[in-house]
Amino acid sequence: MSDDILFEKRGKAGFATLNRPKALNALNHGMVRELDAQLARWAEDPDVAHVVIKGAGEKAFCAGGDIRSIYDARLAGETEGLSAFFGDEYLLNARIKAFPKPYVSLINGIVMGGGVGVSVHGSHRIGTEKTLFAMPETGIGFFPDVGGTFFLPRMPKRTGVYCALSAGRMKQGDALATGVLTHTILEASLPDLEVALETATDIGAAVAPLLVTAEKGPLSENADLIENLFSAESVDEILERLEGSDTDFARKTLEAILQKSPTSVLIAFEQMKRGPGLSFNECMKLEYRIVSRILQGDDFFEGVRAVIVDKDQAPKWTPSRFGQVDRTELASYFVEPSDGDLPL
Repeated sequence: MSDDILFEKRGKAGFATLNRPKALNALNHGMVRELDAQLARWAEDPDVAHVVIKGAGEKAFCAGGDIRSIYDARLAGETEGLSAFFGDEYLLNARIKAFPKPYVSLINGIVMGGGVGVSVHGSHRIGTEKTLFAMPETGIGFFPDVGGTFFLPRMPKRTGVYCALSAGRMKQGDALATGVLTHTILEASLPDLEVALETATDIGAAVAPLLVTAEKGPLSENADLIENLFSAESVDEILERLEGSDTDFARKTLEAILQKSPTSVLIAFEQMKRGPGLSFNECMKLEYRIVSRILQGDDFFEGVRAVIVDKDQAPKWTPSRFGQVDRTELASYFVEPSDGDLPL
């Protein structure tokens, strides 16, 4: 057991703390495996009534997965086994979704990517005024994974499709309005809530005295516009609608999407089309197919280089424009990989 993730039983609750505050609590492979194993034990433990997960420090719940290690492995010439981290992460996401006891996420600060995967699929998502949600994957040549295929297209008024394609961010109010959060409190209330959860028999009742009204955000204010823009049948049509809108919101959204990997945006849109008709486990199998194919390409590694390694924020996508993407080749991202489907 490492110090990257800490476990303790306090009263009726099993507490898991993501403990890499300097790395914004980013998930590494060891943390994924340890959390999965601990959840399996707590599911069978009669002394644990519910699980609580939180992040150490004040900046982030969890800013994502430790993708730098995947980049470094590829750079070192390692091409085999790169998908193992994602496979284990997706199995963990599925365990959380099916967890037989209340699973309570205390979301304070940044929650992105892999952090969303270990929080949003639980029964209770409690966010503070510092909550900052995003699925930023299209900006690094990746795709909105960790269950994004399931929960994003189920968000109201196509707000999830907007988030998937543009990597749009949400604060507390919008996260509540779209269902990412189930409850909103103040950061200052977190210590009191943790104490209450140690003896709680009803999570909702424990949270109720601490609830606050979240400030309405830009996604809520533009929900009808988002629904109109993102209900199109193709990415090309979405871009046309954005270009044809005279709103500042549409202009900024168009600028954002045009900076992303065209291949990633098209993959994400296909996920959003397929997701509503799939079970959660089917979504995770689909995501494992996509990641297995993405790791064979270049955009993801170029995105990590530009955003995380060199930090020049100037990725060179291949291809660089939407019109250059071979739409028939996109089908290759959705077929069973050579090592088989995710064992769910």
